[in-house]
Amino acid sequence: MQNVSGSSAGSTLDAPSGKWALVTGASSGLGVEFAELLAARKVNLVLAARRREPMESLAFELRRKHGVEIHVEPVDLSAPGAAGGLKEKLDAKALRIDLLINNAGFGLHGDFLDTPLARTAEMIQLNVTALTELSYVFGRDMASRGSGEMLLVASLLAFQPVPTYAAYAATKSYVLSFGEALHDELRSRGVVVTTLCPGHTETGFDAAADARVSPMLRRLTMKPRPVAEAGLSALAQAKPSVIAGLLNKVVAFSNRFTTRSMQRASMRKVMAP
Repeated sequence: MQNVSGSSAGSTLDAPSGKWALVTGASSGLGVEFAELLAARKVNLVLAARRREPMESLAFELRRKHGVEIHVEPVDLSAPGAAGGLKEKLDAKALRIDLLINNAGFGLHGDFLDTPLARTAEMIQLNVTALTELSYVFGRDMASRGSGEMLLVASLLAFQPVPTYAAYAATKSYVLSFGEALHDELRSRGVVVTTLCPGHTETGFDAAADARVSPMLRRLTMKPRPVAEAGLSALAQAKPSVIAGLLNKVVAFSNRFTTRSMQRASMRKVMAP
């Protein structure tokens, strides 16, 4: 893990003894990386995702390697009310969450009108509504005791409109704006909120989105471990947001010098297989 010197006082990453982190989307991709990095730092884990088997396998391995406590909670967060139900289950088990990794989400590739509306609505429910509800129910607990941390996972696509990823990019724009606003709202109440913006990353995202990777996008692709490290490092330093990867930072910064129409045209080329 990256050096986290200069981190905020009371960070779960600096004082992990007895602390619990909830990782959503913990059955694959970045969720697995977050779980492994946190377990290595002796943070106890609640793993939440739809599929039980991969989480149980991950939990077994992390308990064996790091001796941490791990609770596996199968849940479909795209179902209405699932976030609140998860909170109630953890309350019933007296599991107090000190760190929320709001990572669950998926994308849909293709023209908006060619994508089933029900599938788009499911994505919005997970990427936006469930993330918001989780931030609310766990954020209230954190604020009431004057400590806690939340890492929200947005995307590099949050910085501009993206044809063929229209709804997905819009959900991630919401996450970035929401997360940075919460950073300012909650810091006076002892809660750190950081938003991570990954670029294209080697996870199961493309397969789930039914997307092929263009040669240009392939050159920007990062491994998932340094992306997760960047997010946790920024959280430990109480940053409002972070873009993972130097090239991705350049891409986001370049938007300041281009028109919205140029951004759309550029992203269409980048996303074209």
